Amino acid sequence: MSTEKTNASRLQEIRRLIASAKRWDLFFVVISILSLMIGVLAFSVLFADMASHGFSRLDWNFFTSFPSRRAANAGILSAWVGTMLVMLVTAIAAIPLGVAAGVYLEEYAPKNWVTDIIEINVSNLAGVPSIVYGLLALGLFVYQFGFGQSILSAGLTLALLILPVVIVSTREAIRAIPQSVREGSYACGATTWQTVRDHILPYSSPGILTGIIIGMARAIGETAPIITIGALTFIAFLPPAPFAGDPPAGLFDWLFAPFTVMPIQMFNWTSRPEAAFAENAAAAGFVLVFMTLLMNGLAIYLRYRLRKNIKW
Repeated sequence: MSTEKTNASRLQEIRRLIASAKRWDLFFVVISILSLMIGVLAFSVLFADMASHGFSRLDWNFFTSFPSRRAANAGILSAWVGTMLVMLVTAIAAIPLGVAAGVYLEEYAPKNWVTDIIEINVSNLAGVPSIVYGLLALGLFVYQFGFGQSILSAGLTLALLILPVVIVSTREAIRAIPQSVREGSYACGATTWQTVRDHILPYSSPGILTGIIIGMARAIGETAPIITIGALTFIAFLPPAPFAGDPPAGLFDWLFAPFTVMPIQMFNWTSRPEAAFAENAAAAGFVLVFMTLLMNGLAIYLRYRLRKNIKW
C-alpha cells in the first residue's frame, strides 16, 4: 500500500514538474515573439519613414548622377559604385581567409594552449569597435603599405572587421556536422583534406554562407572605419575602368582610386541644412537598406538550395 502511495506521489510530482516546464516554455515563447515584433516594428517604422521622405527622389537620374551642391541635381552614382567595389574587395579578402582559418582551427589545429589563445582572441576581436579597425588600417594599409586612401584600403579594412565573424560562423557550422560523417569518410580511406573537401565544406556551407552574409551586411553600413582611412565626402568622378581612358588604365588601377560609399554620402547630406538634402539622404538610406535586404534574400535562397541538395 505504501509503495502505491509512493509511486502515486512521484507521478504527481513528475506531472507538476512537466506542467511548470510547459508554463516556462510558454513564457519564453511569448517573450521571444514580443522581442521579435518590437524589432520588426522598429525596422518597419524606420523603413517606412525613409520611403515616405525619399521615394519621390528615386528615379533614373538619382542613380546615374554625381553629388551636387544643388539637391535636385544630386545623385548617388559615385556612392553606390564605390560601395559595390569596396564590398567586392572585402568579399575577396575576407571570405577565403575566414573560411580557411575556420576549417584549420576546427579540423587541423592541435588542441593546445596556442590554439586556445587564438580562439579567445578571435572571439574577442568580433566585439572590438569598428573605429579601432579604422585606426589600425590607417597606420597599416594607408601609411605602412602605401595603399593610400583608396578602395583597396577600404576593402581590406572592412575585411578585417568581418573576419572574426566569418571564422566563428565557419567553426560553428563545421561543429554541427555529426562526427559519424568524418568517421565514415576516414573508414573508406579518405585523407583529412578529402574529408573536408567532399563532406565537411558541402554539408556546412549553408551555415558558413549565413555568417558571411551577416558579416557583409555589417560591412556595407559601416562609416567610422571608412572615414578614418580618408574616404571622400564629395566625389564627382568614378574609379577608372580597366583599359579605359587616355592613357589607358591598367586592369587593377581602380583599386587605388579615391572613393566614397553610401553611408558617407548620407552623412554628407544629413549635415546640410536644406530639407531637400534630407530627402536625398532618406532616398539613399532606402537604397542601402534595399541592397542589404537583397544580400540577405540571396543568402536565404542559396542556403535553401544548398540544404535541399544535401544528402546525409
